[in-house]
Amino acid sequence: MSILAHSHKLALGTAQFGLKYGLANAANKVPRDMVEQLLKVASAFNITMLDTAIAYGDSEQVLGLYNLAKFEVVSKLPAVPSNCLNIEEWVLEQTMSSLKRLKTDKLNDLLLHRPAQLLGTNGEKIYKSILKLKEQGMVDQIGVSVYGPDELSELIKRFDFDVIQAPMNIFDRRMESTGMLKQLKKAGVVIHIRSAFLQGLLLMPSEKIPVYFAPWAPLIKQYHQWLNQQSLSPLQACLSYLNQHNDIDKIIVGVDNIWQLKQIIAAIDTPITDIPDFLQSVDEGLINPSRWQR
Repeated sequence: MSILAHSHKLALGTAQFGLKYGLANAANKVPRDMVEQLLKVASAFNITMLDTAIAYGDSEQVLGLYNLAKFEVVSKLPAVPSNCLNIEEWVLEQTMSSLKRLKTDKLNDLLLHRPAQLLGTNGEKIYKSILKLKEQGMVDQIGVSVYGPDELSELIKRFDFDVIQAPMNIFDRRMESTGMLKQLKKAGVVIHIRSAFLQGLLLMPSEKIPVYFAPWAPLIKQYHQWLNQQSLSPLQACLSYLNQHNDIDKIIVGVDNIWQLKQIIAAIDTPITDIPDFLQSVDEGLINPSRWQR
């Protein structure tokens, strides 16, 4: 398979451009000269989408230093403050500020970073506010970034979204096992998957995994044994697992340097045998990084 032809399923996550991010990230945020090189390599290999957020430190501002004309840009709104008096005005101001930092006149996707607020008392106001941005042409698509299918199942009963961002990886297969992937795709929703490497946990050598993960040591050991049996690198296994799903439109990956990005591009089309069912968990202590004790 041609790497150039298939890298379009990759999207470049930019959290590391604005803050230190990820379990395995020993460095601080990505230096600006490296950001420029990463954007050039991404563009050269047909990676056309950048995923950022207001909450990612100064990531938007850093991206705005470069010409983003070749990229589709996704950003996310943080939680609406509890004391907000005019939600529509706040949403407009936040979005305008993002566009100004990014030096662009439109976002491809605007997502809510804390979509649980849609199920609260101001849910309708928040939704109508982002819908209005779409109607005005400031964003092409609206959606939510969720922690998993449980949260999502309630949201899609009440609201229509163009795009959904959710975690999925070899350990966390809830989007697949619950049927949510197929349900969303049948409804015409664009699906972006993040946490392909579970914030780096799935790529780490066993001896470097933090002691917090000791309760899941048997599962992690089985995972590494399976990799060895299949002669697969962790990177190849993680990417090809997601890439084989036709229902997934984008796989968001974060990197710290050019070498990592090129390794990902080289690994994306690795053929793979079926991944055993026992290599998964629904334990949120493992699969939800927001629950991890740092």
